[in-house]
Amino acid sequence: MSKTLLKINNLTKTYINGDLETKVLKDLSFEVNLGEFVSIMGPSGSGKSTMMHILGLLERSTSGFYGFAGQDVSLLNDEELASLRNKEIGFVFQAFNLLARTSVLDNVKLPLIYSTNKKKMDERSKEVLVSVGLGHRLDYFTNQISGGEKQRVAIARALVNNPSLIFADEPTGNLDSKSGVQIMRILQELHAQGKTIILVTHETYTAEHAERIIRMHDGQIVSDDLVKNRRFAKEGEDLK
Repeated sequence: MSKTLLKINNLTKTYINGDLETKVLKDLSFEVNLGEFVSIMGPSGSGKSTMMHILGLLERSTSGFYGFAGQDVSLLNDEELASLRNKEIGFVFQAFNLLARTSVLDNVKLPLIYSTNKKKMDERSKEVLVSVGLGHRLDYFTNQISGGEKQRVAIARALVNNPSLIFADEPTGNLDSKSGVQIMRILQELHAQGKTIILVTHETYTAEHAERIIRMHDGQIVSDDLVKNRRFAKEGEDLK
């Protein structure tokens, strides 16, 4: 029996600006099991990024229930949320979010900043960089490497704490087709190793690399289906 990692019931998010109320998320309910690969798909303005921020513990919902690994997130204070996020969640963003004039290795070590064991920190960071094919780039500054390599650094950084869940927000959006295929291949390999992955995208082609697609429109879930003809990223194909 699959273990539930995320449980969401009647989740809403409303932004208030003076007298103006904007309901961005409207009564969302779904679950994500440990080890699943799920795409959240929708056009710009559909609420998918806001949902990712809430699920990633970067933002709080206005109402509704969000349970992460059995914990009611609403009961946690900001410090507890930050601790849970740092231990259990890895993020991969479209814009990479790397420190430019800092080495590849030091960028990957950032989530381990509170670790007191420097040797272990270095070993783990090198290990994940090797796993994404960047063992030869440890001492390069991130402004000296390609876009595809930057995204692989971001994936290594997301993996360094061995999180329960990886969020990938439009991870191929800034990449050429070849690099995009490499990134989707890495994500699929991580999933095959047992990682839970939530991919946020507006592209059907990219979304179909997951097992399941949750489609959003105007802050609501309009469908939640398994992928019938799942795509598998292969060397030499185009991501389109």
